[in-house]
Amino acid sequence: MVKHKYIDWICIGAAVLAAILTLLLMFGEQLGIPKASANPGYVPRLFDNSRVHTIDIQIEDWGAFIGNAEKEEYVACTVEIDGEAFHNIGLRTKGNNSLRLTEEYGLSRYSLKLEFDQLLDGGNYYGLDKFSLDASFQDNSYLKTYMVYDMMAFMGVPAPLCSYTWVTVNGEDWGLFLAIEAPEEAFARRNFGNDYGKLYKPDYRSLNAENADVALQYIDDYPDSYPGIFENAKFETSQADQERVIEALKTLSTGENLETAINVDEVLRYFTVQAFVMNWDSYLGHTGHNYFLYEEDGVLSILPWDYNLAFGTYALGMTDPIKDPNILINYPINTPAEGEVMLNRPLYHNLMKHDEYFARYHSYFDELLSEYFESGRFEAILRKVEKLIAPYVQKDPTAFCSFDDHQLAVDTLERVCLHRAQSIRGQLDGEIPATIRGQQENPDAKVDASEIQLTDLGDFEDLESAKDKQDAAMHRIRN
Repeated sequence: MVKHKYIDWICIGAAVLAAILTLLLMFGEQLGIPKASANPGYVPRLFDNSRVHTIDIQIEDWGAFIGNAEKEEYVACTVEIDGEAFHNIGLRTKGNNSLRLTEEYGLSRYSLKLEFDQLLDGGNYYGLDKFSLDASFQDNSYLKTYMVYDMMAFMGVPAPLCSYTWVTVNGEDWGLFLAIEAPEEAFARRNFGNDYGKLYKPDYRSLNAENADVALQYIDDYPDSYPGIFENAKFETSQADQERVIEALKTLSTGENLETAINVDEVLRYFTVQAFVMNWDSYLGHTGHNYFLYEEDGVLSILPWDYNLAFGTYALGMTDPIKDPNILINYPINTPAEGEVMLNRPLYHNLMKHDEYFARYHSYFDELLSEYFESGRFEAILRKVEKLIAPYVQKDPTAFCSFDDHQLAVDTLERVCLHRAQSIRGQLDGEIPATIRGQQENPDAKVDASEIQLTDLGDFEDLESAKDKQDAAMHRIRN
């Protein structure tokens, strides 16, 4: 028997402490205590975005890897991240249109994907299973994707982490890339906790097909009717998982009781940024892809992905691509795509039929403008990052552009965003029409953006002039 004159008080104290710990585990998040899963080890390491990191890819035959880029097949390599080596890592090229055009122009600077558990069961980088290295294809500023993810995170939308990395191959300089957290297990755990739901990356099979499933239209109750979704699941899914998604799409199609099937607040915030950055290589574009679909307990969310062609620089699938900056920068926020596209995008269209959601959508634009742009936050972040990466862009041996063109692109991106913010403020205040029809009927009611050249953000001419220096970088690695 334990004997101590304070034993009763010790037992009471232990019981109270246990109760407090239990409450913290149950309600810590509501009390402002972050989940352990929200702060994995890779966050303060690779995704410390206050500095440029170093990544050395050690591979036996880089020339053969680049030569087979279009196959997107994994090869084994060693990756040294900030001086720490990780062996037997899966490496492959990535991309769709960017990969095809890089090959078509005879270039070698591909975006890359590094997967730690592809060849090694349970492999990870401090809890991270996969990340990509974005090549800034058709983005001379190197900033489009970085800034959009920052806007998304600012608006409370779960977005991939990113940071800049100086990439070398077998010790030879290869260039400045943007490391981006892959939306897979680690991403889901960080954003949604250990009991996260299911994640999909809907994609079309053919540009000429209807792709109704990728547009998130309800087709019928059979999972086989949704190959664009279920064949692109990031985690193993059951029939019950698929049925929950279909049921949510069915509810979405009715336009009623949407809160039971859609994370309305998150989706509205997502579309606020999406419309601001004029990104039509997305759900609101012709292809309707380049997003992630997250489902938990039968409720759907849409998550951001791929912004190198944002800010009005995408035209694939448009019969008559718009190039006039006065049209693009003033593009209406109430109809952020052509009518035929809008009618086939129920996640936007059916939400905006509700006055309450429509008003909330406008209120989020006001929040984005007043707290991110009109406050000076945007310019401060843009210029801080520009200063950080400038020495690396200047010496980048595989850059798609010259350093002067990079500086021009940064200035252009700043002007585009500030003009866009001014136009949307006018749309919210009723001074500029917020629909396509309204702007057609009042063509002079716009912010004047005629001095802006959107091609300065990155164009096909840059690809044509980049071949010689990329070939030279390849030669140094091979020899």
